[in-house]
Amino acid sequence: MSRYRLSDDQGEMQPAAIHAYLTRSYWAENIPLALVERAVAGSLCVGVFDGAAQIGFARVVTDRATFAYLADVYVLEDHRGHGLASRMVKHLHDHPELQGLRRWMLVTRDAQPLYAGLGWRGIEAPEGFMERRFPDVYRQ
Repeated sequence: MSRYRLSDDQGEMQPAAIHAYLTRSYWAENIPLALVERAVAGSLCVGVFDGAAQIGFARVVTDRATFAYLADVYVLEDHRGHGLASRMVKHLHDHPELQGLRRWMLVTRDAQPLYAGLGWRGIEAPEGFMERRFPDVYRQ
């Protein structure tokens, strides 16, 4: 039996542990704890646990009808290499509240091979996509 356990129970998510990782990530450096708490509360989340310790996390921002944005996927460095990120993403793919969505999106700088192995691909027509971006918002 694996020593790791996945849960999508919102009450089990540990915002302080999630914050501890995200604040040092390239995509959410310096994010305030209060924002992590709001993001967790407003998302469909899955965590991976080693005993009582949360050592991985992924969340989906979604209307649960047409669209999902996968975000904040991580596994702590000492626990990588066990397929935990893939397990979390597959868990979200299979979640009953996320079936029949028209579009899933994500942005990653370095994990394209992981997601490609789970059925994700580059944007087919990127010229139609636009964004409003504020990369230094957590430094203000």
